[in-house]
Amino acid sequence: MRRLVEEHCRGLVAEEASNSDETLDRVRTNHWDLVVMGLSTDGRGGLELLKAIKALRPTLPVLVFSMRSEEHYARRSFRAGAAGYITKDRSSGELVKAIRKVIGGGRYLSPGLAETLVADFDPQIDRPPHHSLSDREFEVLRLMASAKTVGEIASLLSLSSRTISTYRARLLEKLALKTNAQVMRYAIENKLVE
Repeated sequence: MRRLVEEHCRGLVAEEASNSDETLDRVRTNHWDLVVMGLSTDGRGGLELLKAIKALRPTLPVLVFSMRSEEHYARRSFRAGAAGYITKDRSSGELVKAIRKVIGGGRYLSPGLAETLVADFDPQIDRPPHHSLSDREFEVLRLMASAKTVGEIASLLSLSSRTISTYRARLLEKLALKTNAQVMRYAIENKLVE
């Protein structure tokens, strides 16, 4: 990534941060033109990190570069303040295009994602129940569907088990589910787990 940016985006110098805390420290102390970040981070969900970056530097553009599907994460990323969303299966040329667009003050989204987002305004289209979940509830749903226990999820998200239990109860109610097995089946049927 670093080499790609320096070779194809003249005048830009790329830096790297190895974890969420380092990223936030660098955002506080540096005046970057852009942050390119993934959604899988240590100790804090990627969307939570994105929100923290935007709270520190509201005008700093953030391009999300992720393995996670546009269908399930792009909307949430844009709501959290991202200026663009691109998946890691895209070509390096497309990534350079996205970086240039976002640094230039624009927004980047793939044509497929643009169609999906426009369809959101069609009142004739039913939305799946998981679209009503908060970002944290959605993350807990995905982790539950990956067979993580409440304690494991709490540890991964740096929250208490009680808080995770509350998120679990809310998402079960919103999705009209009763058991973890039903959560797993729902997530698989809706392609919410990779």
